[in-house]
Amino acid sequence: MVVLAICCALLSVVADASDRPAPRTTANIVDPDIDERVMTIPLRAGGSVRAIFSSSERSRATIIMFPGGTGDIGLGQDGRIRHADNFVVRTREAWNRHGYAVLIPDTVGHRNLRGQRSSAYYAHLVEDIIVFVHWQDSGPVFLLGTSQGAIAAVNGAVHAAPGDIAGVVLTESVSVMGSSGETVFSAHPEKVQPPVLVVANRDDRCNVAPSQDAKRIGSAMTGSHEVTVLMVAGGKTRSGKNCGSLTPHGYFGIEAEVITRIITWLDATIRTSTLR
Repeated sequence: MVVLAICCALLSVVADASDRPAPRTTANIVDPDIDERVMTIPLRAGGSVRAIFSSSERSRATIIMFPGGTGDIGLGQDGRIRHADNFVVRTREAWNRHGYAVLIPDTVGHRNLRGQRSSAYYAHLVEDIIVFVHWQDSGPVFLLGTSQGAIAAVNGAVHAAPGDIAGVVLTESVSVMGSSGETVFSAHPEKVQPPVLVVANRDDRCNVAPSQDAKRIGSAMTGSHEVTVLMVAGGKTRSGKNCGSLTPHGYFGIEAEVITRIITWLDATIRTSTLR
């Protein structure tokens, strides 16, 4: 009966989504081969969350990306983004050119997500997003979180239904307790089962995301059969704070290298999954 109730709830989410007007194409992307739209995703708990979805005709998988900081990207219905500096936001076109669709959710009502990403409420929200993305029929689904967003990716992976996600990517994960009151360890990484890639920049000076913790994060993923730790180096600094987006913490200046190395892992993970 519990399974039946969950299935009915998910079908309700999908039904609501199909009843909505067609998503609008935005003016953010200038590449004619890339389609970017604003999606409104209904939530089982009530209300909805707005997301930006960008893809190309050759997309073979979708990455749900969780920004750091407050999580609020300031996404308007017209597709304009007020806070576009975060690594996952400013690079979405690059992922599309590599053949990956990208969906980036905003926060509900532009609320601050600090301290909320490891909660049961946010786990259910991520579940609803995953279901919605699968109904877009855009291939395997990966979760990628950066900085504070890594907490959301871990929480989502822990609560995703078996087979719903193909893998998890954590970049510059918050591993030291700070003012938000939560870290990736708060989301129970030991319960993550899909393949995991942990990326850390040796030159990251963010005090709550030390690169030397990358191995500790990987070691905590005891439930996954495949955990890879990838170390990178470099980056420039334009932000005033070490944890800012335009610093080595946000891979500023080395975006292409980092994306290429993550893509290599994503491609290999897809190939491996098709052989099983």
